[in-house]
Amino acid sequence: MDPVAIVLGIAAGVSLFTWVASLVTGDHSWVDRIWSIVPIVYVAVFWAATGFTDARLTIMTVLVALWGARLTFNFARKGGYSGVEDYRWPILRARMSAGQFQVFNLLFIVIFQNALLLLIALPALVAFENQTVPVGALDLGLAALFLVLLIGEFVADQQQWTFHQAKKAAIDAGREPEQRFVATGLWRFSRHPNFFFEQAQWWVFYAMGAAALGSAVHWTIVGPLLLTALFIGSTVFTESITASKYPEYAEYQRRTSMLIPWIPREPRGAAADAPAA
Repeated sequence: MDPVAIVLGIAAGVSLFTWVASLVTGDHSWVDRIWSIVPIVYVAVFWAATGFTDARLTIMTVLVALWGARLTFNFARKGGYSGVEDYRWPILRARMSAGQFQVFNLLFIVIFQNALLLLIALPALVAFENQTVPVGALDLGLAALFLVLLIGEFVADQQQWTFHQAKKAAIDAGREPEQRFVATGLWRFSRHPNFFFEQAQWWVFYAMGAAALGSAVHWTIVGPLLLTALFIGSTVFTESITASKYPEYAEYQRRTSMLIPWIPREPRGAAADAPAA
């Protein structure tokens, strides 16, 4: 069968499943639970269509599998597969009528996000359509960059996990945590380094498809563009919740880059308090 038809069929089936499951269970995080899995399946379908022989698609499939394994591990240890719903959905439900939220669930949570998971995997289609183009230094360099970004995301997530475990231990012991949100390590240079590395990996994946085509711009760029737009919108919403809980978060926002890691600004008043030369 045509791999495009297979991938579209899988996407339709997954979308139907996540929608029905959300209606039956009242839990709207089903897309989150398949987020790290279905892109691997989509890319692997194109790889399988080559008889598992195309070098570029072999590299792309391995990289996406590593991405998925890391994300699945991190999601699972946070209890993502235990039936815990994304904390943002109850907040949105409280701001909407029941009918409005169900429309939001169908159009955004189910259809848009499942379509996005398909779109970010479609550079594999470009590689499938250009199998005669040999793997070169650019492909290998992009693969190495993907791995560096993957390691960066692992480090960021581990730092966040370690912080929250220590915070939980302090609260359980009846102590007030010294810091109420993570702002050290990579989080000193970006308020969301894990989000930055996540998006950057899919931009590199897009570049690998574009390299097979020999063009810097290709229609599959819509995938990483929409992913970046989703992350920015999600980040703004998430930060509004955090800022409402922790007044000191505003100073962290002022001092630290939102996504792209960058040198933090000085604390407010630090320059005035510095001794004269």
